[in-house]
Amino acid sequence: MSLEHGMIEPFVEQQVRDGVVSYGLSSYGYDIRVASEFKIFTNVNNAIVDPKHFDPQSFVDYKGESCIIPPNSFVLARTVEYFRIPRNVLAVCVGKSTYARCGLIVNVTPLEPEWEGYLTLEISNTTPLPARVYSNEGIAQLLFFSSDEPCEVSYADRKGKYQNQQGVTPPKL
Repeated sequence: MSLEHGMIEPFVEQQVRDGVVSYGLSSYGYDIRVASEFKIFTNVNNAIVDPKHFDPQSFVDYKGESCIIPPNSFVLARTVEYFRIPRNVLAVCVGKSTYARCGLIVNVTPLEPEWEGYLTLEISNTTPLPARVYSNEGIAQLLFFSSDEPCEVSYADRKGKYQNQQGVTPPKL
């Protein structure tokens, strides 16, 4: 289905595991990778986290082979893969056990029918210690749910605010 609809680019047809946190096609889903671009949350400006008035200065931009997430904090990142979700498919993202067992939680809202773009990931470090995330390796798994018929109103029909996002995208109102 992915190749037929161009759902995932680049698409890795088997799971890659040797020496990396695994990524690629798995039994019933697809293990996505985190790219090397990060927005590290910082409170140097004593900002208040407000989704209606989000201060972009709350983040420090970082690019590298890995990213250190401060204790009890989070980063925004994006996937290596670009997604095109068909009108009759919904995808849900869950974190990988390797990172979950280290106290790192990945949060992503569902990939709605006809949404497309690079996925913005929120990676939370729930521990009192700094934690490392490795770029271009697995970070989470997408599970795809297919319907017998297309949805009545898709994300594209609603002109969703995160449609076609290209980079790490902070909150929008």
